[in-house]
Amino acid sequence: MHENPYTGILGIMDDVAQTNKTPGACIGTITAPPPNIKISYKGIELTNKEVFIADYLLPGYVRHVQGETSYRGGGSGLPSYESHNHPVDNDETWTDTLKAGDHVAMIPVEASDDMQTSQQYYVLAKVVRPDWGWY
Repeated sequence: MHENPYTGILGIMDDVAQTNKTPGACIGTITAPPPNIKISYKGIELTNKEVFIADYLLPGYVRHVQGETSYRGGGSGLPSYESHNHPVDNDETWTDTLKAGDHVAMIPVEASDDMQTSQQYYVLAKVVRPDWGWY
């Protein structure tokens, strides 16, 4: 019986496809904070030229907040201190950011030709794993 000549070629193509398969979401570890961020992933150090970071993860991010505080009463018993609340309508500037040792959820994406690199990553969120002490 003769071996099908395409079986070997298909096997090689499958091996190449499995080796170069783009993973889904992945987890990286911050080794240096923004603005010159560095992220370790699978033994590779990604830099700020290879990542897009969700804006709320960066220091100086501003978010407008509207609402009201919870109702609370004062302690003196005077009518002016009876249960009341306050309106909230202001900008909040976030000052915290990613720091070395933090873990982040990332999604690999193919970059366009003008980005001077073929692989980019979206950094979506800081992630924690409480049972491993990641928090």
